[in-house]
Amino acid sequence: MYKGIAASRGIGIGSICRIIEQDLSFEAKMVSDVAAEKARFQKAIDDFVEETYAMAEDVKKNIGEKESEILLGHAVMISDPSMSGEMFSMIDAGQCAEAALTGVCDMFYGIFSTMDDEMMKQRASDIADVKVSILKKLLDVKDIEISKVPKGTVLVCKDLTPSMTSQIVKENVVGIITEVGGPTSHSAILARALEIPAVLSVPGIVDLVEDKDAAIVDGTAGDVFINPEGDVLAKYVDKREEFIKKREELKKFIGKDTLTADGDKLEIFCNIGTPKDAKKAMECDGEGVGLFRSEFLFMDNTHLPTEEEQFEAYKEALETMQGKTVIIRTLDIGGDKDIPYMDFEKEENPFLGFRAVRYCLANPDMYKVQLRAITRASAFGKAKIMVPLVTTVDEVRAVKKLVAEIKDDLRKEGIPFDEGIEVGCMTETAASAAIADLLAKEADFFSIGTNDLTGYTMAVDRGNAKVAYLYSAFQPAVLRSIRQIIAAAKEAGIPVGMCGEAAADPLMIPLLMSFGLDEYSVNPVLVLTARSIISKWSKAEADALAEKVMAMDNIEDVLAALKAAAKE
Repeated sequence: MYKGIAASRGIGIGSICRIIEQDLSFEAKMVSDVAAEKARFQKAIDDFVEETYAMAEDVKKNIGEKESEILLGHAVMISDPSMSGEMFSMIDAGQCAEAALTGVCDMFYGIFSTMDDEMMKQRASDIADVKVSILKKLLDVKDIEISKVPKGTVLVCKDLTPSMTSQIVKENVVGIITEVGGPTSHSAILARALEIPAVLSVPGIVDLVEDKDAAIVDGTAGDVFINPEGDVLAKYVDKREEFIKKREELKKFIGKDTLTADGDKLEIFCNIGTPKDAKKAMECDGEGVGLFRSEFLFMDNTHLPTEEEQFEAYKEALETMQGKTVIIRTLDIGGDKDIPYMDFEKEENPFLGFRAVRYCLANPDMYKVQLRAITRASAFGKAKIMVPLVTTVDEVRAVKKLVAEIKDDLRKEGIPFDEGIEVGCMTETAASAAIADLLAKEADFFSIGTNDLTGYTMAVDRGNAKVAYLYSAFQPAVLRSIRQIIAAAKEAGIPVGMCGEAAADPLMIPLLMSFGLDEYSVNPVLVLTARSIISKWSKAEADALAEKVMAMDNIEDVLAALKAAAKE
């Protein structure tokens, strides 16, 4: 058995087809006819962009709009003057097109891949994909025809890129195994959208297998079996049937309230990153949006987004959600992200530095533009404002003061807005957990960000493999912080949600129910799964499990107890 990262749930059983990386080596020669070389390069770019738009259209029809935008981003990326312009400058200096493309892409890849941020690391992967795609055109190397693999195929490759995924015929591919990638990588996102079981980051798997080897892909546990024994195969055939049956059973939760076994009502919201993601949240039966990350407006831009640009984006999401709550997190970036027009200073440790609400409050003119856009958009739905990285009560007060000023201005201008728009805070720092009772007196709601809360509480850089074993929301210290935050919210009578990955974890859900969490914000595709799990637990059962678990002093015992009690 080989172990990897569980990226797309389900059991896939089939025959391996390896996708071997092609030879893209070239001689970095100097060119004398610069005009001809630039024309050759421009044609490669034009052909790439044209094909990418066509693939994106296919993906939009066959997989989904959100997934098609991953490919569209590739076309936009190579058209960005900060990238292609630098390449043309290198050709002007006599470099061949291949060397110019490789040099600039490798430079950007180096910048993004070293950042301790999943979104930035994914951008590095996108750059690598763009480089390979255009290099193939320059070298006249033909793509492997993934669309022609037979039924029952398990794809094995170093990395499943968006351009490769767009060629997959869903009916033919039963599993995916890669050597790189994580749960938030584009390969994982696309595999989940296709509902193909996937296990990523299996070291050296391409060289460890042969074409036509039999394979089992357990995308739920992250396990891979090559040429399994008969008893193992029989076991997983049964598991596959059981998984398919459970997935069908989830359909009965479509359009239903989220109720505990006692009949108490909770809410399943969705995490989204763009206005168009709101459509997916509605399609997946989300009861609202618990986290709308506004960073895309700033990161996918060459200038500070205007009030109108932001207003239209927030308005689109609110209208799509048809009156359901949309919690919009204000700008959450800092020196860890390279946004040239924002002129962030390089910091020794940007995750403990001048970022998120700290940066925004120090730049009130910029921040008021965003807050005004959100407040204006609130006339078109139920918007809430969420402040990230809160560590002091004064930060919440300062944001509320800016919102009050904006409301006064809008009243004078006769511009409609929701007078009752709420301002809440993301409780994701050790400080916010420690003063949760004080914050609850000032904030209108809480939303727990378990990813950062875990990192800050455990003092762990999740990108550091040597301490990765400490990075878990099931650590007793993190569980106690979560319980403390929820208790403070309950005492103050304000709603409390969770928008970190733990909100959808079947092992975590009964503990959150016991603690009193009101709203669970998850990836849209996990809405029905979370609703199903909640329906199986009564408050008394959850309380009994929580009492037992919260007395434990190590994560091994915690996980063992939760797994033994699990109801999936």
